Amino acid sequence: MNQASDQARPTPRAGIMDIEAYVPGKSTAPAGVAKVHKLSSNENPLGPSPKAIEAARDVAAKLDIYPDGTARRLREAIAEVHGLNPANIICSNGSDEILGLLAQTYLAPGDEAVITEHGFMVYKIYIQSAGAVPVSVKETNERADVDAILAAVTPRTRIIFLANPNNPTGTYLPFQEVRRLHAGLPRNVLLLLDAAYAEYVRRNDYEAGVELVAGADNVVMTRTFSKLGLGGARVGWMYAPMHIIDAINRVRGPFNVNATAIEAGIAAIRDRAHVERSVAHNETWLSWVSEELTKLGLRVTPSVGNFVLVHFPEDKKHSAEAADDYLSARGYILRRVSGYGFPNALRMSIGTEEANRGVVAALTTFLKS
Repeated sequence: MNQASDQARPTPRAGIMDIEAYVPGKSTAPAGVAKVHKLSSNENPLGPSPKAIEAARDVAAKLDIYPDGTARRLREAIAEVHGLNPANIICSNGSDEILGLLAQTYLAPGDEAVITEHGFMVYKIYIQSAGAVPVSVKETNERADVDAILAAVTPRTRIIFLANPNNPTGTYLPFQEVRRLHAGLPRNVLLLLDAAYAEYVRRNDYEAGVELVAGADNVVMTRTFSKLGLGGARVGWMYAPMHIIDAINRVRGPFNVNATAIEAGIAAIRDRAHVERSVAHNETWLSWVSEELTKLGLRVTPSVGNFVLVHFPEDKKHSAEAADDYLSARGYILRRVSGYGFPNALRMSIGTEEANRGVVAALTTFLKS
């Protein structure tokens, strides 16, 4: 074998190694910390529904059996709760999978997809994975700007990725603004509404996207079970027109939602009491945390999700990096968001009462130091 053959090896196609890998929030504290409060991944502090836990346990003795490849019963449960046609629903391995499948299906090399300045980093990854070009537009006051998005649309635009509410800012677009955005788009451009945090929004001018999807051929809405207690099960879903459902069903994996996730998801979405408790807990503590951190002199971006974006002073002694180190050493794990364009901010998930009070107390001491 010649030297050239010895050196040959499989290589990724052009552009793959230019993608910055997604880095999740950390989940551990320095050695020796007695108790850890993980507030870096926007998980439900009340945990999963007890009914979902029971349903998952019941599956354990049947793990030799393949799940239903269409997740029919899970789709029917979602449809029952939200008043939808189950035929217009696809379930997935977390909503992230659906985002990737949409990019894979509707983007080709050279196409463009629009994202917002502080949008979910996974959008850019999936766009680049498809060989397409991510076009980032500026936000206004840390909120998506409809006029800026429309101005970025070109003949090469194929998808608009819009997180509503957005992560990590927690801001949202009122539904009239979403409708204005849709009205300004060419009919061949797909508007993807990522409503991962929809359950937590308590605003009269918000709508997750069901009505818009029902009346349009170029809008889809993605949702997740993760924020209401099933992050570890990875269950997501999409509501979409039938022609998009048909296309995605041709490329998704044949058993993309596992049996445990299906049964846990069915039980979780039907346990409305647990959902209501989760939302009520968040409503109480989102307000409290925002107010208490503001009293400390920190700027908090107004949030409708289950997290807050906290901005720190410019001096190095009290920067986000210094605060992160200080909190981590005391068992409070928050999320650095430099990759989202916020080098001097931390995102804090709303946690248990103990965790929320603990972070505020720790930051009170930190800022006085």
